Amino acid sequence: MSETHIDVRDAGVLEPCGMPDHEDCGLRLALDRLGEQWTVMALAGLVPGPRRYRELERSLTGISQRMMTLTLRRLERDGHVRRHVEPTVPPSVTYELTELGRSFADQVAALVAWTRVRKQEIEASQARFDAETRR
Repeated sequence: MSETHIDVRDAGVLEPCGMPDHEDCGLRLALDRLGEQWTVMALAGLVPGPRRYRELERSLTGISQRMMTLTLRRLERDGHVRRHVEPTVPPSVTYELTELGRSFADQVAALVAWTRVRKQEIEASQARFDAETRR
């Protein structure tokens, strides 16, 4: 498949979750992670396979140690990442994606691919809107 190919599947009707006549489908769980700046980059860093904490941290240019720890803990809490500690001195900490995490990363990759294809269209629309609202 080409890099511009997007695997589009019929997702059905998009309805808001948590409305009185529509159960909470869990969309907020995914959006909570996607709304965080470092989640996608951490997922991408773990897709190739398990990585030690410092190795992953070095690959995420600009992330603070605190933000790295928070991001990994949130991903671990949600079941996307597994943390493994080797009882060495100092301890060796390795992170890897779980099956759920790989599945989530696949969905995020589809969104990234869509964004690459539609980026110019979105930017053009924003420019038109901004020009019209300045009048």
